[in-house]
Amino acid sequence: MDDLSSKNYISWPILTLMAFVTVIGFDDIMYNFQNQGMTVITSWVLMLFLYVIPYSLIVGQLGGIFNKEGGGLSSWIRGTNGEFLGYFTAWTYWAASVPYVVDSANSVVVGFGWAFTGSNKFQDTMSNAEFTFWTFLIFIVFIFIQRHLKNSMELLSTIGGGMMFIMTILFVVLAFFGLAKNGGHMATQPMTWKTIIPKFDLKYWSTVGMLIYAVNGCELIAPYVTKMKQPKRDFPKAMIALSIMTAFLTIFGSFALGIYFNAYHLPNDLKMNGSYYAFQALGQQLGVGKLFMYIYAWTSVLYMCALLAVLLDAMTRMLISDTGDKFMPKFLRKTNSDGLPINGYILTSSLSAFIMLLGVFLPEMNDVFNWLLNLNGIISPGVTCWIFYAFMRVRKNSAKYPSEYVYIKNDKLAYIVGFLLLAVTAIATILGITPQDVKQFSHTWWYELIINIVAIVVLIGLGAILPSIRRREEKYGIAFNKGQWIAILGIVIVSIIFNLWLGGTHLALRGLYIAIESIIALIVITMIGHKNPNI
Repeated sequence: MDDLSSKNYISWPILTLMAFVTVIGFDDIMYNFQNQGMTVITSWVLMLFLYVIPYSLIVGQLGGIFNKEGGGLSSWIRGTNGEFLGYFTAWTYWAASVPYVVDSANSVVVGFGWAFTGSNKFQDTMSNAEFTFWTFLIFIVFIFIQRHLKNSMELLSTIGGGMMFIMTILFVVLAFFGLAKNGGHMATQPMTWKTIIPKFDLKYWSTVGMLIYAVNGCELIAPYVTKMKQPKRDFPKAMIALSIMTAFLTIFGSFALGIYFNAYHLPNDLKMNGSYYAFQALGQQLGVGKLFMYIYAWTSVLYMCALLAVLLDAMTRMLISDTGDKFMPKFLRKTNSDGLPINGYILTSSLSAFIMLLGVFLPEMNDVFNWLLNLNGIISPGVTCWIFYAFMRVRKNSAKYPSEYVYIKNDKLAYIVGFLLLAVTAIATILGITPQDVKQFSHTWWYELIINIVAIVVLIGLGAILPSIRRREEKYGIAFNKGQWIAILGIVIVSIIFNLWLGGTHLALRGLYIAIESIIALIVITMIGHKNPNI
């Protein structure tokens, strides 16, 4: 019997690979290279030892404790802090995925541009409105095809993810081969020890959130900890191996980027087009032209398309199913004959459209891409705070939460480690709200600061409002009557028209108007919500 059951065990090398796919990718290296240049090499070393390893081991213990509930983040908070905070964690986890989904759709548009034209001309000739239109069109297309191609897209996601991993390793290896072939000449000059030493100022600390965004996601493999034969021994092995692989990719990958890009003078559009520039430069150095760039472009399109389809389905289903009927309104949990949460898709699309609308007024398409990416670097680390908070609660009363695998046997020391990680993550989240990639205190800087705050308040605040809507359903049978729905929709439409009417208003003032609109709209909708829908 034991021999049969042992076939279902997951070995530590397999768990390492599963975790690696969720943690790091080529774009993560590129984004942080843009933020910090070659100094990011030191940042990666510090992150690996002071953050990635303890973070991964903490996830392992939490996954082992709450294995009967699937080991998900919301179940960890629910098990330590009760139902409502468990629901709110699920909501914030889902809300953090909205900018990520929009960012994925943006990447699909950019990827198609490079795949078809072999250059960035497609993006250069596109206005912000057109970029937003194509991004939203991709949303609609994937929602419609989701029910027909779901299984195919999951397969393509696996294939695309594997290809992306291979392309990343290939780039690092061939870059060093090209460096040797070229006599050791690098684009980054001078290249000394001082080149990789960060200046720990406010600008540096405001980019730490993007580093955390790059390496988080390990909690997705938590449910598999209990499927290991000897988790107490094998799980640490898997996490150490993960750290070694991540170290190789981030440190040598960042150094490889310094071979082709001058870290002292980086292109402004590196976050959006840097990956394509890198593979294009690699191909030219090795005498194969744009071959690697085209392979990477289609790999990126394949991966991002599949990822987008799976995210739209998986994240919506997770929210609707994980929050139950106590806090989530009934109309959002409504499914069609195929079990698809239609209204949940509408909510996802609506919030995604809202995020895109905030960015459409930025000066250039590159600004839209960078702002959205940096928004991920704020919200995603903020959600990671829940992990360390749950760990602190567990270690405060460890006898109540037994686990076969325990990270740090001393409860007090473990609690302090959890608190320090929570503090660092929270500070990085707050500092990340300050805009990146734009001139400090310019009109664009102030606009991005305001819409960062507005996006966070709306995404997180809506989760606080939904339980009260659910209580209205329980009390009156319906949340809103037809007239109230029309009034709410009218507020949204008037707000959009007003923003378009603002025209050439300075960005800073436009951002202030949007913030005021959001407050007024929230107050008016709240007033509507106090009225009995049956009257």
